[in-house]
Amino acid sequence: MDQRINGLKFDEKGLIPAVVQDFYTKEVLTVAYMNRESLEITFKEGYTCFWSRSRNCLWRKGETSGHTQKVVRITADCDFDALVVEVIKNGPACHLGTESCFTNVIEDQGESEFNPGDLYHLLQTRKEEMPEGSYTSYLFEKGLDKILKKVGEESTEVIIAAKSEEGNGELIYELADLYYHALVLMVEKGVTLDEVRKELASRHVIDKKVKQEKMSAAH
Repeated sequence: MDQRINGLKFDEKGLIPAVVQDFYTKEVLTVAYMNRESLEITFKEGYTCFWSRSRNCLWRKGETSGHTQKVVRITADCDFDALVVEVIKNGPACHLGTESCFTNVIEDQGESEFNPGDLYHLLQTRKEEMPEGSYTSYLFEKGLDKILKKVGEESTEVIIAAKSEEGNGELIYELADLYYHALVLMVEKGVTLDEVRKELASRHVIDKKVKQEKMSAAH
């Protein structure tokens, strides 16, 4: 038996709760359950495998949908009776097609922390519904050329603001504008956040390899 499992405390049904978290954004994606076998499969294959309490069987995330979750790190809590599974997801985490299963706000007493996934989803909704009076709807109605023009304009504004000697307030404002219009462009062209994250992750791997090669050459 895998030694990493020995110290874990499973309940009377042989299960342990697993909070699945996006490795990049730290957003909670879902809560599922694992048993010894599903954990062993997860370790062996490198992708999440859970135990379905409703179907009473093993299920590999993305087995039918293709929305797999590559495991980066698994951490146990202080009592070793709950897990956090950090993953790089390939597509929506929820069977309803949303990025996370946690989308129903039942209490909110403060300003929510910004989440790129939420904004991306909102922009998708704007494109689908095209509500009147919405600036986002206006951009999608005008089409790609208008969106590209705005991205270009905002890029110029960022450069001008960066040259300012009056602090970073204006730069932050213009960067937010550029970020928003870049997301609008992504939605218009069908580019997902996951695709951009994977591209950034691949560059990180390349950087590590280059550094290793330089170190080897130095020796």
